[in-house]
Amino acid sequence: MYPGCKKVCRNAKGLKQHTNAIHPVLSSDESDNEAQASNSAKEVHPFLNGVPVDADGVPLPPQARPPPWGELDPSNPWTPFEDRLGFEFAYHHYADAQSSAAKINKGLDFWVAAQIQALKSADVEGAPWDSAEAVYKTIDEIQQGNAPFTTVKIRYSGPLPENPPAWMTQEYELCVRDTHQVLHHQLATADFASDFDPAPYRQYQPNGERIWSNLMSAEWAWRKADEISKTIPGSRGVMVVPFVTGLDKTTVTVATGHQEYHPFYFSPGNISNVARRGHGNGVIPVAFLPIAKVSKDDQKKKEFKRFARQMYHACIQYIFEPLRPGMSEPEIVRCPDGHLRRAIYTIGPVIADYPEQVWLSGIVQGWCAKCMARPEYLDDPDAGRRTHELTDALTEARTPGILWDEYGIHEDIVPFTHSFPRADIHELMAPDLLHQVIKGTFKDHLVEWVMQYLHQEHGEARAVEIITDIDRRISAVPIFPGLRRFQDGRDFAQWTGDDSKALMKVYLAAIAGHVPDEMVQCLSSFLEMCYIFRRNAITISAIEKAQEHLTRFHELREIFVETGTRTHLSLPRQHALSHFIPSIIDFGSPNGLCSSITESRHITAVKEPWRRSNRYNALSQMLLTITRLDKINTLYRLLSLNGHLEGTVSYGMALLFHGIDGKGRATNSDLEGYDAELDDEESAENQELTPAVMLREIGPVPGPRLASSVKLCSTHDRQYPRGLPELAEYIGEPLLETAFLTYLFTSRYPNRDPPPNIADQMRFTAKIFVYHSAIARYFAPSDACGAGGMQRQTIRCNLSWRGKPRYDTVFVAQSDEPGMKGMMVGQVLLLFSFTDPHDLRTHSCALVNWFETVAEEPDPVTGMWVVEREEVDGVRPLQVIDLRAVVRGAHLLPVYGDGYLPGWVSYTNSLDSFKQYFVNPYVDHHAHELLSHR
Repeated sequence: MYPGCKKVCRNAKGLKQHTNAIHPVLSSDESDNEAQASNSAKEVHPFLNGVPVDADGVPLPPQARPPPWGELDPSNPWTPFEDRLGFEFAYHHYADAQSSAAKINKGLDFWVAAQIQALKSADVEGAPWDSAEAVYKTIDEIQQGNAPFTTVKIRYSGPLPENPPAWMTQEYELCVRDTHQVLHHQLATADFASDFDPAPYRQYQPNGERIWSNLMSAEWAWRKADEISKTIPGSRGVMVVPFVTGLDKTTVTVATGHQEYHPFYFSPGNISNVARRGHGNGVIPVAFLPIAKVSKDDQKKKEFKRFARQMYHACIQYIFEPLRPGMSEPEIVRCPDGHLRRAIYTIGPVIADYPEQVWLSGIVQGWCAKCMARPEYLDDPDAGRRTHELTDALTEARTPGILWDEYGIHEDIVPFTHSFPRADIHELMAPDLLHQVIKGTFKDHLVEWVMQYLHQEHGEARAVEIITDIDRRISAVPIFPGLRRFQDGRDFAQWTGDDSKALMKVYLAAIAGHVPDEMVQCLSSFLEMCYIFRRNAITISAIEKAQEHLTRFHELREIFVETGTRTHLSLPRQHALSHFIPSIIDFGSPNGLCSSITESRHITAVKEPWRRSNRYNALSQMLLTITRLDKINTLYRLLSLNGHLEGTVSYGMALLFHGIDGKGRATNSDLEGYDAELDDEESAENQELTPAVMLREIGPVPGPRLASSVKLCSTHDRQYPRGLPELAEYIGEPLLETAFLTYLFTSRYPNRDPPPNIADQMRFTAKIFVYHSAIARYFAPSDACGAGGMQRQTIRCNLSWRGKPRYDTVFVAQSDEPGMKGMMVGQVLLLFSFTDPHDLRTHSCALVNWFETVAEEPDPVTGMWVVEREEVDGVRPLQVIDLRAVVRGAHLLPVYGDGYLPGWVSYTNSLDSFKQYFVNPYVDHHAHELLSHR
C-alpha cells in the first residue's frame, strides 16, 4: 500500500498490477554514484582556488563577467574565408568528409556550374578558389588554434669507435609543437566550460561519503596545491594546471612493413574525464618521437639500448621545456568559462602501457614502475614505493650490477621528470584499465588460463569439444543494443581492446558448468572489481567493495596454481591491480587516464592523416594535416560559440543576402521557405528517433546531462490494426485484451479492484498505435557517451527485425529498494500508445511477460541474479505497464548448465530455450551500477 493511496490489494499479483499502472517508479539516474556526484558538496582548496583576474592579474570581484572572447575578426568573422559558404565548403570537405584533392576540385566545378545555371550566363564570379591547393592555402591562413610542428634533429654524441654502426652517425627527427601554445589553446576552449575545474576539490555525497571522479577531485592535485602554496610566493588564488600526457606506439599498416609512429599526447588535467574521453581538442598530439630503425643485432647491443633510452627521455624533456617557466612563476591564461586566471603548471599523470612504463621509469623489464617489489614476488605487501630520491641514493651507493639485479634500476637512465619541479615519474604513473585489466589480466591471462586448464584436465580431444561448446554458448547469447555478437565464439586471431571488453560481458555464463566453481568465482570477483574501477565516479564504499573483490580474486586465482595450470602468479600487469586503489585516491577514476583514450585518438591523429598522405615521407604530410584540422576545427568551435553557424548553410546565406530583422529573422518575404526549412530541421532534432539515429541501437547523446527517460519513437507503424480485439488477434496474444482493460480500469479507478472477466464488462473503442521501438536515455559517462555523459539505447519490439522476431527485455522499477530487489525484468511484447476518451490523457505503454527471481540473493558461484519466466499452468501471464516505469534495457544470459548446447539453439531463440537466465550486470557500466546493490 502506498502513502496517500486507499487501495488495498488482495495479493502480491494485484499489488504488482496496481503499482505498475498507478504508481510507477519513474526511471531516474539519481540512483547511481555519478548522478549523486552532481548534487554533492565540494570542498575547494583554500589557497589555490583559481580566482578570476583581469588582464593585469588583479582579482575580480565575485560575479564579475568574463571579458569578451575577441578571437574572431569583427569585420568578417569568417576570415580568412570570404563568407559562411566558403568556410562550410572547406570544413565539410577537409574535416568532415576528408575529401581528396580530386574530389575537392570536382566540388569546386559543381559550385561554378551551379552559378552558371542559376544566372543562365557564363559571366559569373565563380568559386573563391580555383583548385584544392587554393583551399589548403586558405586553411593555412587560419590563425585560431595555430600550433605548427617543427623538426628537431638529434644524433648520438658519445665517443665513436673506429667503424661506428650506422645508428651512431644517423640523424633522428623529433617532430614537436610548442606545448605552451597548445596548452593555451586547450584551456581557452569554450566547449569545456561545464567540464572544467579551476581548483582542486574534495567531493562528498549528501551523506558525507567521499567521491573520486576527475583528476582535480583527487588527493594528488590537492597535495600539489599545498606544495605550490608553500614554495611559490604570491601563489594564493592561483589555478594549478596539471597536464596529462600519453605515449603509445601505433602501427598504421602491416602490409607495407609495420610502419610505426610514436605520438605523444597532451591534455590539461583541469578538464573532466568525460571531456578527455570525448576528444575534440581535449587530447592533442604534440609530438612524434623518433623511432630508431636498426638491425636486430644492433637492437641487442647495450650501447644502442642506452642511446635509445637516453634519446627517449631527452625528447620528452624537450617537449616540456616551453612550460618550465610557468612551473615556478604564475602566468595569465584564458579558461573555458571565458575568465582569465593566474596559472601554475605542473607535470601530471602519464598514460602508458607496461612496456612504455618500463622506459619512462628507467626500470628493468619485469619489475614494477611504482614499487620495489621483486619480479618473483610482485605482490609483496611490504614493498616500498619507488621515488627519485631513493633511486639517486641507490645509484650513488651501489654498483650497476647490483642496481640491475637487486633493485631493477638502469643506472645510466635519468627519467625526464628528474629536472622538473614537483615531478616524480614513479608517482605519476597512471593506472591503465585497458592493458593492465581488460586486455592484460582478463584476456591474456584469465581467458587463456581457462583454455589451458581445459587442455590439461581433459586432454586435447575433449578440451576441443568443451572449448567449441563455450564458443557456441558465446555466439548464442541473446542480442542486445551495443553488444558485439561473437558469431564464431571467442576464437579469432586479431584482438582489440573493444573485443576484450565485449567478451567480458558474456564470458562468465559461457564457462559456468565447464570449469570448477572456484574459477568461475575468480572471474566473477575480477569482473566486479573491474567494473567498479571503470566507473566515472567512485565512492569510498565502492573502493571498499573493490578491495574486497581484489582480496578475494587474489585468493581464488590460486586455483590455477593448484590445478597445475600456472607455476606462479607474479605478473606485472596483475600486480598493477594492487596499485589501482591508491591511484584512484591520488588521480580519481581510472577511466579518465586510460590508454584506450590514446589508442582511440590514434585513429584521428595518426591513422586517418596517414591514409590521406601519399605514403611517401608520410610523416611531414600527416603533421600538416593534423595542424590544418586543429585550426579549422578551432575556427568552427569559435564560430559556433558566437552563433554564426545556426541553421543550414542555405538559410544562413539567404539571411546574409536579404538582410535580417532585429531578432535575427529574415525581413524579406521570399525567405518564408527558408524559415520553414530551419523549423523542420529543428523539429527533427527534437524527435525521439530520426532516420540517422535508427541505424544505431546505442550511442552517445549530444548536449548536457538530462534526467533519464524512456519514450516511444517518433513514428508508429501503420501495418497494425487500431482496434483492441483486432490487434490482439494480429499479434497472436489473446491475453492482450484482458491485460489492456485491466490497466485501463486501474488507471481510471485506482482505488478499486478490476472486476473478474473484465473483457465481458468493459470495452475500449478508441485507436491504439503500435511502435517498433522506444528510446531510453540515461546518464552513463563510463560508456561511450556525449559531452554531457548521456547515453541513448534503443529498445526493440518487432515481429520482423532483420527478418526475425525481436522482443527485448527491460528493467522495470517496482519500488525504491536498490538493485534487483527494487526491479523486475520483463520481455516487451508490444509497445503502443493510446488516448483514453475518459480523461483525454495519452498513455505510452508496454505489454510485458515477467521474469521472476528464483532466490533472494544472487547466485553464489557467478554472483549474478537468476530469473525464470513467469508461467501459470503453462501459460505466460501478460501485463500492460506504463512506459515510465521502464528504466532501460536488460540483458539475460542463459543458464547453460554443465551439458553441451544443442545445435538448434541460436541467439534468435535462446530467450525461449532455457528454464533460467542470469541477469547480466556486465553488459555495460550503467547496468552494473543498477545491479551492484546486493
